[in-house]
Amino acid sequence: MASRCSWGLLLAAVLLGFLQPSSAFEVRNSSVACILANFSVQFIVEYNTVSVKQNSTFTLPSDAKVLPEYSTCGKGKETSQVLVIGFGSENSLKMTFVKNTSFYTISNLIFQYNLSDTTFFPNATAAGVREVAKDTDIRAALNTVYTCHNKNTINMGNVTVLLSNVTLEAYLANNNFSVNETICSEDRGPTPVAPTTASHTTTSMAPTMPPKTPDVGHYNVTGPNGTCLLASMGLQLNVTYITKNQTKQWEALNLPANTSFDGHCDISIVTLNLTSGSTSLIFNFAQNSSTEKYFLQRMTVSTDLPAEATNKSMTAYNDSLSALKATVGKSYKCLAEESIWVSSEASVNIFSVQVQAFKMSGDTFGAVEECQLDENNMLIPIIVGAALAGLVLIVLVAYLIGRKRSHAGYQTI
Repeated sequence: MASRCSWGLLLAAVLLGFLQPSSAFEVRNSSVACILANFSVQFIVEYNTVSVKQNSTFTLPSDAKVLPEYSTCGKGKETSQVLVIGFGSENSLKMTFVKNTSFYTISNLIFQYNLSDTTFFPNATAAGVREVAKDTDIRAALNTVYTCHNKNTINMGNVTVLLSNVTLEAYLANNNFSVNETICSEDRGPTPVAPTTASHTTTSMAPTMPPKTPDVGHYNVTGPNGTCLLASMGLQLNVTYITKNQTKQWEALNLPANTSFDGHCDISIVTLNLTSGSTSLIFNFAQNSSTEKYFLQRMTVSTDLPAEATNKSMTAYNDSLSALKATVGKSYKCLAEESIWVSSEASVNIFSVQVQAFKMSGDTFGAVEECQLDENNMLIPIIVGAALAGLVLIVLVAYLIGRKRSHAGYQTI
């Protein structure tokens, strides 16, 4: 009976382990390791089929492996280090690390995917390899290991990469993970953390104000033909800047719920302008008439920087976005936190968003289209519940079998 229970527990552990698989990778130069990494990756890729656009959602397969011909510890005068992970047919994830005197960072994340690989992209109308790239905010003090258990969402147009359960370090000092760590902002909570070493303390990329969930604001844009945009969302602007002593610093700024707003309605573009003090956010929504979809195409941000920054202000924009996408006539809704990268120095976190642009029915939201992140978050509890139910059933059956056999060992007198 004990053996059967053990098998049941083992099966449950295996089932639960499949929910967030982590993979370990290393890059070596001869016998010396320069990069060690362990993380979970989920990909969401939008692609065309014969009838509609659809999303392919998959995790990094267990047989993914380092591609040594493309990975490097740096040769000669090269200071960058590269980790390239390959899987399936010509699919790969590339992380390029660079460093300065204090920090190392993933300066560029490149995802290469092959639409001809039917395992991940069934019924794709296009074929061949595609590539998307993005700068990241993953950075840590030298001689510390970077850790991040919470999800880091990286949007790259029609591709979203979600990193979680991350433990990694580049530019290894002694062929193994360092004792000290840099904790990501998503894990730090309300208290900024500075990584320390035995001999000195290095200031981390901690925000000058404690990050917290912003209040939800409600916005609308009205034109000659009525309302063309409704939005309800919490907004947090994240900026990275260089200080006068040549170190990098990060600041998070929450927009208040009573942020001033206006906008403009047009046949092809709907604009929402938000202003709070010296901070401005401009959302430009476009629509695709062939697919009957609308989406956030461009975002522009500007703000004054702290006195310690070398520049007094910053302005950034990204006009190749494909975020907050939904069918015309319906509203986009997402309870999960989403990150929109405007540039390598600025990003916007969006919380509890519901938005609708262009075709409106009065001043109310249309039918809801849930975001992929919310659907995935709902799926995990269902899988966990099913796994636990299966465990209970296995234990019960094993118990009944064991009880029946124990009774069979006695003879009636």
